[in-house]
Amino acid sequence: MSRVLLRHLTATVAVALLVLEGAAPASARTPASGSPAPGQVRTVVRDAATGAPVPRACASLVPVDPAALAAVALGEDQLGRYGGCADEQGVLVAGDVAPGKYRLLVHPYDATVHGSQWVGRHGGTGERERAQVVHVRPGTVTSAPTVRLDPPGTVVGVVTDAVTGAPVPRALVMVVPYVPHPKYDDHGPTTDEQGRYTITGLGPYRWPVQFAASGFATVWSGGVGSRAQARPVRVRAQQTATLNQALPAGTPLTGAVRVDELITYAQVLAFDAATGDLAGVSDAGDSYGLRLLPGQRVKVRCDCSYALPVWHRDAAGFDAATPVRIRRTPSVVNFDLG
Repeated sequence: MSRVLLRHLTATVAVALLVLEGAAPASARTPASGSPAPGQVRTVVRDAATGAPVPRACASLVPVDPAALAAVALGEDQLGRYGGCADEQGVLVAGDVAPGKYRLLVHPYDATVHGSQWVGRHGGTGERERAQVVHVRPGTVTSAPTVRLDPPGTVVGVVTDAVTGAPVPRALVMVVPYVPHPKYDDHGPTTDEQGRYTITGLGPYRWPVQFAASGFATVWSGGVGSRAQARPVRVRAQQTATLNQALPAGTPLTGAVRVDELITYAQVLAFDAATGDLAGVSDAGDSYGLRLLPGQRVKVRCDCSYALPVWHRDAAGFDAATPVRIRRTPSVVNFDLG
């Protein structure tokens, strides 16, 4: 992915966050009777070396709670619903934030000068679980750690079929999982016909990377199904690191979908039962088919009708959904939305 495109995507993410905040109806922004008042998060974005303020960097407040993380829809990153961008003095304020626990993911405006980072207590990190947890309380302004941006690095690699060794074209390469849109497939880095990819604009830290492609199990770097077990790639400032990944076929998880009226872009999504990370996406019609790794525990959701999404065994949401243990033999989960 070119640096120009990365800057465009960074700006797009920032605009999308602000649009989501501003476009929400008043009822969504104003707490209902008995609901906790929203809070704010404030921090300052600086250059790690000079201490100078860095304007226009944008932060996403990514929820710690797995259920909130799984509240992601078609074409969206797992970034949550709240964020903000720094002013010319580097001051960044995110308003109308629902009380809860969050981690900050920061994207600089100019990815040729600074790299993205999860915000730690004393500097950046590429590993979400090492980021500082910010506890937003009702009606208060919460101070997050100062954001100290470092120079960026690049990751390149080749994605192959674990069985044949053949390159896998059009594989998605992600540091933040997202739900791909069947029509708009230019969201982020994908592999070319030779299976090659490039990610630019990452801070000089250890980054887990997720890979997804049709016909294969979605895996984190190292060929594992969980972010916690991933083998991160070490990114260095102004240098290029190599991360190759072979994709396994995995075990099929299939099922029938019964619905009175199927929406235009119907999908079945699998989420890691422990972390809420997206683990697989399949287009759906009267059936669907996912591929997952043996040993994974996932919660499965069908976004298939014009009513609310349906979780496995008609659960009300992620927390109540029944986990599915993936084994070496195929599994079946049907959805009846009729």
